[in-house]
Amino acid sequence: MRFNPKLLIPVCLLSGAMLLASMTLIQQAPKEENEKAVNLKVLPKNISHKDLDRIMGQWASSLGVKCGFCHARNEETKKTDFPSDAKPEKLMARKMYLMAAKLNKKYFKAEKDSLNMMKLSSVNCYTCHRGVAHLEAATWPKRGGGPGPGPGGPGVQSGPGAGGAPSPDKKP
Repeated sequence: MRFNPKLLIPVCLLSGAMLLASMTLIQQAPKEENEKAVNLKVLPKNISHKDLDRIMGQWASSLGVKCGFCHARNEETKKTDFPSDAKPEKLMARKMYLMAAKLNKKYFKAEKDSLNMMKLSSVNCYTCHRGVAHLEAATWPKRGGGPGPGPGGPGVQSGPGAGGAPSPDKKP
């Protein structure tokens, strides 16, 4: 059985490249999972990387933002500096999380999941934010106001009473 040298060389090179790439991925994957997050103030200290990513993803989508909204950028490394408290938005997120936890404990059943985090069946970021980072930018319907656009313009209103529907707390 003869091998074609023109075919054998590219196959060997491609196989070697795939082997090196897979070895690199294998070495990097456990490192990321084993890394412990630092500077956690309101989240559990023993939270896994996967669970932390899931929670941060929920918070980010609730506010309609990306990581850089709360986390500062390290200009030396050109990467996001997750432990840094340089941005006031991160400190506000902590305060808001504690506020929601207090509301859930006082007014709701306040059930927690396996990570000791509030379940989404109670008050959470999305309850108020609905994809808007700064609530002062959102147009909330005024009580007793009639149909029509608010100060934010057409299509910005949301919630009970928006779009001409009667508010549930008003008698017809």
